Amino acid sequence: MTRPTVRLRGRALASAVIAAAAALLIGVGAPGAGAEEPQAPTEQELADSINRGGRPVAVADSGSSSGSSGSRSAVAAGAGPELSSAVAAFGYGLLNPNAAPAGANDWNCRPSAAHPRPVVLMHGTWMNAYDSFAYLSPRLARAGFCVFALNYGQANLLEGGGLGPIMPGRNGVGYMEDSARQLAVFVDQVLAATGAAQVDVVAHSQGGTVANQYLKFEGGAPKVQRLISFGATHHGTSLLGIATLGRMINNLGLDILGFYELFVGHGNIQQTVDSPFVRNLNRDGDTVPGIDYTAVGSRYDEVTNPYQLTFLTAGPGATVANITLQDECEQDFSDHLTMMYSPRAAAITLRALDPVAFPDLVCAFNPWLVGGGGSL
Repeated sequence: MTRPTVRLRGRALASAVIAAAAALLIGVGAPGAGAEEPQAPTEQELADSINRGGRPVAVADSGSSSGSSGSRSAVAAGAGPELSSAVAAFGYGLLNPNAAPAGANDWNCRPSAAHPRPVVLMHGTWMNAYDSFAYLSPRLARAGFCVFALNYGQANLLEGGGLGPIMPGRNGVGYMEDSARQLAVFVDQVLAATGAAQVDVVAHSQGGTVANQYLKFEGGAPKVQRLISFGATHHGTSLLGIATLGRMINNLGLDILGFYELFVGHGNIQQTVDSPFVRNLNRDGDTVPGIDYTAVGSRYDEVTNPYQLTFLTAGPGATVANITLQDECEQDFSDHLTMMYSPRAAAITLRALDPVAFPDLVCAFNPWLVGGGGSL
């Protein structure tokens, strides 16, 4: 059976396709003769429908994105402003916790022949799609990519999310296995909406580790060509030795990490060095065949450290480019959060996505902690 698709030109739809899309989104039959023609769904309506479990196009799987731990995901909606400061973006994300970064989640976007794969953005722990990608997302969109962003791993204190979600928009706190399943559902939605065969994933921090879990254990490998990660906790983090000490105490039989899990959430504890999650994630090697990996680390990363823990070793059938952000660019002082506001990081992303069209890497000053997109 041929799967119906939604074809859009600009902001308008042909009237017959509008009717079909509306029927798919709201779960009613196509209008009969003489029925009033529905209005074209807005981007907000599309996102709201997906958050309720709907699809931009018909797909076979209608499963929920909620994980067994009680964590949830939501499609970011309503584009926020383009910003170059990580601090300003964090503030906007607090006030607008489900905002989409500029350029993302235009469900009318169709991949071009030059860029046939949509780009899926995955934020980090205690972050959201907007404050992680307010700088990068619009640059990818202007370069001609269809960009999509998910807010995953949402859980409150009673659900094991820790204290972070007391502030609005602090996601990525649920069990990472559940977050990977939420990513799986989202990627299927993106593929169904765009008609693409695969996506590329650009991820920050925990987002890269969740994406790796998706590739290895949730059927993601055939649906992804590239994983580009920044400060990802692929091998956990020592948190300046604190997490390593906690793991050593745990291994002696005193569950100190279980106590701290009440405050920092499931996802944070799973990212500590030598956690059961990290051991299982890498039990058969760092990579899966058929994926092109780019792993970027910063010498000034105070969260994923030693920062070399973010790097990957290529296994059979995979390629890996491990990049230190400051190599040949000493004036980039990006830390864990502000690397997503670094012009060099943006250039690395574009080159990884399309090395022919974007071969050059820029080098610009990027301040530690506040970020500035190349300036103060």
